Amino acid sequence: MSRDLLKTLTYLAVHLTVGFSVAYAFTGSLTLAGGIALIEPCINAVAFFFHEKAWKRAEARARLDPFVRDAVAHG
Repeated sequence: MSRDLLKTLTYLAVHLTVGFSVAYAFTGSLTLAGGIALIEPCINAVAFFFHEKAWKRAEARARLDPFVRDAVAHG
């Protein structure tokens, strides 16, 4: 399993737990909290995975292009 995928899955587990806990605290409903906890973090996990991939590509380009290197280094 790739490191990026493992990071994504562990992030998802934490996010699901937090999402469920907050949703349950606000609603008092296991069903509603479960639904909220599954939808939002799953979408976020996919976004996180592609965000990591994009940063890896930017870092690789930065090694080749000084302009990109400065932009990545200084945000």
